[in-house]
Amino acid sequence: MKNHSGHDQTNHDGHGGATPGGLSVSENGYTLELDSTVLTGGVQPVSFRVIGPDGRAVTEFTPEHEKKLHFIAVRRDTAGFQHVHPVMDGKGTWSVELDLEPGDWRFFTDIHPTGHDGAMTLGIDAAVAGPYDPRPLPEATRTARTGEYTVSLDGELLPGTANELTLTVSRNGRPVTDLQPYLAAYGHLVALRVGDLGYLHVHPEGEPGDGTTEPGPEIAFVATAPTAGTYRLYLDFQHNDVVRTAEFTVRTGATTAHH
Repeated sequence: MKNHSGHDQTNHDGHGGATPGGLSVSENGYTLELDSTVLTGGVQPVSFRVIGPDGRAVTEFTPEHEKKLHFIAVRRDTAGFQHVHPVMDGKGTWSVELDLEPGDWRFFTDIHPTGHDGAMTLGIDAAVAGPYDPRPLPEATRTARTGEYTVSLDGELLPGTANELTLTVSRNGRPVTDLQPYLAAYGHLVALRVGDLGYLHVHPEGEPGDGTTEPGPEIAFVATAPTAGTYRLYLDFQHNDVVRTAEFTVRTGATTAHH
């Protein structure tokens, strides 16, 4: 996936490190507005708007990664990750169903309002009522499992330096070589900084149909950590018409050597 114009200027500061998105509910005059910031547990509809500099709901968006808006939901303890694509009505209200366990949640919208010079990520907190059972942060690992699939991670997440991360997908011990395109790539990777859930833009290397990018088992990305610390990585990939998510806990600069 080629970098989209605006990502670099929106998400990089003058010190060579990527600035995380999603830490603010408002940016460049655009504000994320939820219909309700207090929700009940379980599967339910969530609706929201992006309010523009003119005080009105934005209805025109430039697609990024094949969608006009990407919506990420994750609980503050990094559990419950969901990457979904809401539907917008004619007045600019978006709606989507989420599966929410009790606790404090962070919702992100990844958007490029038409006429604005780049993409941005807005974030907002929501409280889900009910008894909250926070989960401890999973241990740092180079291997994630989801159903019959195992995904291994190679490469370093480095503070202030763009570096390649390679994720390799296998199923029941066999390399998967027929991944299906998902959001104009063979995988979509979201990285969140543990502690404040700062949102990192991660770009896949190559794209389906470019003549060089293979449909697995390896999916390569370029990522920059804004600071040293611990991050959660969520890889969405599609195989046999099902999108699955593999999750990793990564510390910046941790060795890839296996002992």
